[in-house]
Amino acid sequence: MSQKRVLIAEDSSVIQNLARKILEFQNYEITAVKNGEQVMQIVDKEDFDIVLLDINMPIMDGMECVKAIRALGDKKKSNLPVVAITGNAKNYSEEEFKAAGFNDVLVKPLNFDRLVEIVNELTEE
Repeated sequence: MSQKRVLIAEDSSVIQNLARKILEFQNYEITAVKNGEQVMQIVDKEDFDIVLLDINMPIMDGMECVKAIRALGDKKKSNLPVVAITGNAKNYSEEEFKAAGFNDVLVKPLNFDRLVEIVNELTEE
């Protein structure tokens, strides 16, 4: 069975590294980038099983990025599970996250058990 691939977009290297360690321990293969523009470049070239998107990122934020993913011509890619990571849940309501195209939302400080749970759920065949 091949490893599931997780793309993490997070401009905080602390959170990025923690999430990477925890998910690698769960046998996921991790690719990490710093902003939404990099997400779009790499999703174009490679296949992932799930994307974790920080909402507040430079260049292209999580909200713009999820909309761009959902608008992709490739059905497999446009239907990727995408999870929002937000430090300030007050910026958007759960409805707004759902409307933008997110499958789920994780609030900082990250609950890593919940992170693993959501990633497991959304990448199950």
